[in-house]
Amino acid sequence: MIARLAKVVLIWMTFLTTTSFADEQNVTVLVHPSVSTVQLTDAQLRKIFSMRQTVWPNGTPIVVFVRGPQTPAHSILCKEVLKMFPYQVERIWNKLAYSGLGDKPTEVESESEMLNKLSSTPGAIGYALEAHQADGLKHVTVIGD
Repeated sequence: MIARLAKVVLIWMTFLTTTSFADEQNVTVLVHPSVSTVQLTDAQLRKIFSMRQTVWPNGTPIVVFVRGPQTPAHSILCKEVLKMFPYQVERIWNKLAYSGLGDKPTEVESESEMLNKLSSTPGAIGYALEAHQADGLKHVTVIGD
């Protein structure tokens, strides 16, 4: 009985530690150096990441890069910045793709691939947990609606 209780306590402690660590991480929205926009509202970011806004104010096409739906960076972006759950964002992308009305964003495998794609693709937008490695990319300031 005590061993079972110890296991349950250990599992809960692990869960709480992991949850609090994830909550402490911040995601930084990044854009290609050619993008003149350096400040976006929550609503503008929702439009961009839901693929409803497809061009920057200067007419350059927006190229959206995302991490996989199970990654901490994607989860934090959706919940904290876009104010949506990851499954809601995925549902929007699937609806666009399967209806033929649009495309899903390009999914990258790692944070380093995200940074490489953002720096080499004009008009690109994406995000990273470790933004200090984002040499040459512009950090976007996110302001509330």
